[in-house]
Amino acid sequence: MRKDRHTKKNSRPFGKILMVLMIAFFYLPIIYMVVFSFNESKSLTSFTGFSLRWYQHMLESNDMMTALYTTFSVAILATLVSTVVGTIAAIGLSSSKKIIRNIMEQVDNLPMMNPEIVTAIGFMLLFITFQVEKGYVTMLLAHIAFCIPYVILSVMPKIRSLDPNLADAAMDLGATPWKALTKVIVPQIMPGIVSGGLIAFTMSVDDFIISYFVTGQGVKNLSIVVYTMSKRVNPSINAVSTLVVVIITLVLLAVNLGPMIAAKKSVRTELGKRRRLVPAAAGGFLVLLVVFAVYQGRSGSGERPFEGQTLRIYNWGEYTGENIISDFEEETGANVVMENFDSNEQMYIKVANGESYDILVPSDYMIQRLIEEGYLQKLDKSKITCMDKLSDAVKGLPYDPNNDYSVPYFWGTVGIVYDKTKVDIEDLEREGYNIFLDEKYKGDVYLYDSERDSFMMALKALGYSMNTENEAELQEAYEWLVQCVETMDTEIVTDEIIDNMAQGRKALGLIYSGDATYVMAENEDMGYFMPETGTNLWSDAMVIPANAENPDLAHAFINYASDYDGAYDNSSYVGYTSANQEVMDVLSGEGGDYEGINAYIPRSDNENDEVFVYNADTKKIISDLWSRVKISASNAD
Repeated sequence: MRKDRHTKKNSRPFGKILMVLMIAFFYLPIIYMVVFSFNESKSLTSFTGFSLRWYQHMLESNDMMTALYTTFSVAILATLVSTVVGTIAAIGLSSSKKIIRNIMEQVDNLPMMNPEIVTAIGFMLLFITFQVEKGYVTMLLAHIAFCIPYVILSVMPKIRSLDPNLADAAMDLGATPWKALTKVIVPQIMPGIVSGGLIAFTMSVDDFIISYFVTGQGVKNLSIVVYTMSKRVNPSINAVSTLVVVIITLVLLAVNLGPMIAAKKSVRTELGKRRRLVPAAAGGFLVLLVVFAVYQGRSGSGERPFEGQTLRIYNWGEYTGENIISDFEEETGANVVMENFDSNEQMYIKVANGESYDILVPSDYMIQRLIEEGYLQKLDKSKITCMDKLSDAVKGLPYDPNNDYSVPYFWGTVGIVYDKTKVDIEDLEREGYNIFLDEKYKGDVYLYDSERDSFMMALKALGYSMNTENEAELQEAYEWLVQCVETMDTEIVTDEIIDNMAQGRKALGLIYSGDATYVMAENEDMGYFMPETGTNLWSDAMVIPANAENPDLAHAFINYASDYDGAYDNSSYVGYTSANQEVMDVLSGEGGDYEGINAYIPRSDNENDEVFVYNADTKKIISDLWSRVKISASNAD
């Protein structure tokens, strides 16, 4: 007996330590996020001082505030509907035959066990089949559908615990079936209803995958917005995420503390039970009203050239300035709906499937493909007034020699970002891209997760054209990359390279010039180098799809984004090189944001630099080989 007690006593410290570690595991990341939401700088990892800068940016961002309104309006409506429907369904199932009840419970469990991606594709195909235009309504319907099973799952155990004769007894005493349900059954199962409602609310606020596949027309919830923001460094992620955490916490406190407070103030216990959902609902609707008020307060007035018209833009995430959209809306009276993609291929799939946009911002090789396949319309050059303001170096590129279809948006190069305190410039000048094979820098190298640019590096290191169609040369490039990942402990990353290099965590990495601009602006020890063997001279440009619904407004935006004010806002905020020559000169000149940063000014005088050309067969080969490179990298780890 004493031995057992002694064992239990000894196990308690371990249990307490485990509990502390578990709490730390769950809550330290949240605390970290909250702290960095008040960070003065743009860094996501280095705290430089207290500031409300990112909360101000969040409140001024029409995209974020609209997403906030969408998130909580959908969550509240989906919670109310799914809670009512789920509760009624659970009560109905409880009085059904056992075999029917068992079958329906398994059917109810299926959506919860299904991978979300499968459910998302199912909803998407359903809406496409019945030609339902995707947007707010489809998102709401999908959220209601996937929340109902969770409500049923929460309510059913409470119903099973009830005396099956309880409703009959109430009716024997004179109660109507409705009163027996509302006065007897529902109060008894209220804890299960509240739990189900909370789960539904949380699932709706949290959902990304299903929302991403069922939405359209620029309708985005916070999960989608945060996803697009995470592709580039933007601490507003922390601010908006902190706001969501605060709102969820307040709702939970209201639900849990509300009944206790009500019970103390009320003589009737049952009244207190009925009030369980009131604080949460009131708080939720209050949040919704505030957000709606802010959202509505952004609408302008007065007669403007495109008053009431809608412009749909499909662009890269975090690829527009802070004010360009709102300023354009104010000037023209138009409503701009911005959707974001994270790869040219993702954009292509939507366009090829008939999704209608007024403006796309694809990259060079993709523009060539879209032209060849007839997905773009020629620009009306009588409506384009901006071409003489653009740099000659970014006009007339091979994918669109006469700029019949495209107006340059951003441009740049791919090069090597390096820590000047760790990397000898003579090594870079002598070895070029082959420095990625120099074991002096083993374990201190980033490789960007881009098949196109990684193979560009390997091909240029070997002295070949990055547009080669020679399979033997592509095989050599593959072997070069395999050697790089297997012998150098190379870490393959995406946009996390930006913040990591700004913090000096590696000696060197392959990077886009615009990202290098930010890194160098944040850390004076960082440099940018382009080997003489050549690089990718890339360009992203604005184009108008063949099925655009408002080409006149599209032409107006292209002019606005290419003019000084719009181009300056874009380039100063994003960090990529503007196609507008004056903006480029101002930002890189004396007193400019990027003064002395060579990454901001693309190289345009090296005969070895190339523009990517689209070739379907070559792309397929490179995609396959790059997958094998990443497998080799994972095996090397």
